Amino acid sequence: MRESKRHEIFFLLVMLSKPLGVLLLLPGLDVGGSRTQRDVHCMENLEYPHGNICCLNCPAGTRLVSPCTTARQKGECVECDDGTYTVHSNSLKWCIRCTTCREDQEIVRACIHSQDAECQCKPGRFCAPDEACEVCKLCSRCAKDEVTVRNCTPTANTECKKIHPNPGSSSAKVPWIVTLIVLLVVAVAIVVTLLWLRRRRSTDSQRNLPGGLKAGQHYNDNCSTEEGRNGEPQSLSCSSLMLPRTLVRAKPSACIEDERKVLFESLNSSASNSQHSLTGLPLYAAPASPPQARHIVPPQPDEREAFPKLVPVNGEESLRKCFEYFEDIDFNYHKRFFRNLGINDNVIKSKDDLLYEDKIHDLLNIWVEKEGRDASLNDLLKVLLDLNQRGTAEKVKEKAIHYAHYLCED
Repeated sequence: MRESKRHEIFFLLVMLSKPLGVLLLLPGLDVGGSRTQRDVHCMENLEYPHGNICCLNCPAGTRLVSPCTTARQKGECVECDDGTYTVHSNSLKWCIRCTTCREDQEIVRACIHSQDAECQCKPGRFCAPDEACEVCKLCSRCAKDEVTVRNCTPTANTECKKIHPNPGSSSAKVPWIVTLIVLLVVAVAIVVTLLWLRRRRSTDSQRNLPGGLKAGQHYNDNCSTEEGRNGEPQSLSCSSLMLPRTLVRAKPSACIEDERKVLFESLNSSASNSQHSLTGLPLYAAPASPPQARHIVPPQPDEREAFPKLVPVNGEESLRKCFEYFEDIDFNYHKRFFRNLGINDNVIKSKDDLLYEDKIHDLLNIWVEKEGRDASLNDLLKVLLDLNQRGTAEKVKEKAIHYAHYLCED
């Protein structure tokens, strides 16, 4: 009887000890009255845990040296060293190193203790924001048949748009062109008619001269003519008649062609005045066969002789500075231009993927390296003249002289 009671008491003690053991093994339960670290809840981005307490973060631009010893207090913080920064409040032991801009970038905002440096591509280059900016790319240039829609920025390339001709504009110009052609035809017809009538009147007046005079002889009582060996009049001497004579000596300039035009106009004016003076004299001579009309035609200057020879101010450097002026060469002539300079078609074709301006520069550099010291701007201008591109040659010459890269050899 006693043994059975002992077994019941023992069984009852075992049953009571199980829930007590479970309670003792529960995590985070401080039986002795102390809290574990899992019970500490710090405010995010404002505090950080240290042991069983929460410390306040160090402000931006500083770093943590030692944590706090009292809850809700700030530990020891120091300012970041030069070249380092922290943007937000933190509990970092070390500050972050500032960003260094590359050679193809410029600094937009300098690095300070609470802010990193900001860089962007230099003018003329760009880097797309959605790509890894390892190298800034060169901005594109619109072609001649394109118009710029948006200029290049540090984060976006140049945008170009093809120029589409307006069909209505060309049709609107047709009536004006037709009218202009008709007016030109009428003007030419009037000029031709007046010249024909003037020549006809001159011929009729010469046929009505009194007899005794040879063609081209005019004299009065005080005038006489001297005949040469072939019977042709050599000179006309008059005691009372002073014939105007205009002696013009051409002085062509190496750089100014306008003097030639002035010279030709002077010659025409002098010849016309002399003819009017002679035909206005009283004539007393026998009729003779009418003289043949003589037309004074001013000599046409050779374009190559009239084009001046240029002398470089600073040798090869002057020549290379003039390369950009050759960008005005007509696109349809540029291949023939470089062929005449001795550059083969394979080299010319190898530059087709470049922009037109870059292609001109590269091929001219190849030509200079090929010619060496013999490379001369005069040779380039001569090739333009041979291709009937005198207008382009004049522009290159004027720019080279205007910007003091070359001088005229006078």
